[in-house]
Amino acid sequence: MDWRHVSAFGIRLPMRFGIHGIDVSRHNDRINWKRVRDMEAEGVRLQFVFIKATEGATLSDKQFAKNWREARKSNLRRGAYHFYHPTRDPIKQANNFIRTVELGEGDFVPVVDFEVTNGQSDVVIIDGLRQWLEAIEDHYNVRPMIYTNGNLYRRYIKGNFNDYPLWIADYSTTHLRQYDSDQLYLWQHSQSGWVQGIRGRVDFNVFVMDEDRLSDICL
Repeated sequence: MDWRHVSAFGIRLPMRFGIHGIDVSRHNDRINWKRVRDMEAEGVRLQFVFIKATEGATLSDKQFAKNWREARKSNLRRGAYHFYHPTRDPIKQANNFIRTVELGEGDFVPVVDFEVTNGQSDVVIIDGLRQWLEAIEDHYNVRPMIYTNGNLYRRYIKGNFNDYPLWIADYSTTHLRQYDSDQLYLWQHSQSGWVQGIRGRVDFNVFVMDEDRLSDICL
């Protein structure tokens, strides 16, 4: 995998991949986007960011509008994600995202962040996710992406949502053979990086397909 510790970022990076990025939410507080964009270390410059937009049926991230605007000004490719709650109405959750996020050419497709089950049955979870994904696809005219971890992928996503692009959070692995290589586009490999202009720890991601396939998951 060709890992290299890049001290400025405070973590090892998988250097066989060329497109590196981060994801942020209100927990990262106010961000100095110019410093984020200007940061470069050992030939690595951040090229994209995913920004939390909404959660559940009614919540929106209070930093989203500013982060969304500033990310574009900083020439970072940007994406928006929705934190999904299986106990909430999936259509209301989709509408919450639609009300909040206006996507433009070059932005990433919408993302559902699926990392809690809230004690719901497999049937409820799978049916609800499908409703959210289909409502979002109907509105934006693009296939959304699923963000999840390895355990939830194996239990709920694999075999049920094989037609959707996948973004996997997996911090223990050194290879990605357990995931479908035709489906996997993004890998969140660390949640403990450092970036100039952002307080606290930051999630780090890489694009794992051939670089000319980036447009697959963009508008």
